[in-house]
Amino acid sequence: MDDKPANGRSGGWKQDPAGVRKNILSVAMAEFAANGLSGARIDEIAAKTNTSKRMIYYYFGDKERLYERVLEEAYREVRAGEQELELDHLPPVEALKLLAEFTFDHHSRHPDFIRIVMIENIHHGAYLERSELIRPLNAGAIQKLEAICRRGREAGLFRKDVTPLQLHWHISAMSFFNVSNRTTFSHIFGTDLFMGDGQEALKRQMVEMVVGLALKPERR
Repeated sequence: MDDKPANGRSGGWKQDPAGVRKNILSVAMAEFAANGLSGARIDEIAAKTNTSKRMIYYYFGDKERLYERVLEEAYREVRAGEQELELDHLPPVEALKLLAEFTFDHHSRHPDFIRIVMIENIHHGAYLERSELIRPLNAGAIQKLEAICRRGREAGLFRKDVTPLQLHWHISAMSFFNVSNRTTFSHIFGTDLFMGDGQEALKRQMVEMVVGLALKPERR
C-alpha cells in the first residue's frame, strides 16, 4: 500500500502533518455524525481527505481511536470558543448572558457536534470514559460558571441555591434541544422557530430564563 492520497495529491502529509490531521478529523467528524461509529467507513473518510487510508491508520491507529479523537476535538472546540470570550472582564450578569448566547449560537452553527454527542450517548459514554482529555477539558466550563456565580453572589445579585452545574445543565439543555430535535419539531409544528427571527427570539428567551434563574428574586 502506497502513501498516495485518495484524491491523487501526493506528499502533502510530509510537509504539513498537523494540517493533514486537522483535515482527517474534520472529514471524520462529518462521517461519524452522519453514519455513527458503526456505519462510518475509513475508506469513505480517506476518499474525502487530502491523504491516504494508510496515513489515517498511521496517525490514529484504528476507527475507534479516530472516533475518540473526533469526540475530543468536538469538545475542545466548544471549550476553546468559551475561552475566547474573556468573561472575567465582564460584570457577572453580562458574562452569564454572553456565555449562554455563545453556547446557543455554537450549537446552532455546529450540528455535527450535537450529533456526535447524541451518538456517544447511544454508546453509553464508553468512548468519553476512555478519553483522558474530555473530562478535564470540560471541567473548564464549570470553572467559568463558578467564577461568574461567585462574582454575582459577592455583588449581591445571584442566589446561593443555584449551582454552576445546574446553570450549565439549563444552558446546554436548551441549546442542545434546539438542534437535536429540530427535524421532528419542524415536521410536527412547522419551521418558524428555526428561521432567523425565530432563532433570535429563542436565544433571547433562553438567556432571560437562565439569568432569571441565577438572579435573586428582588434583582429580576
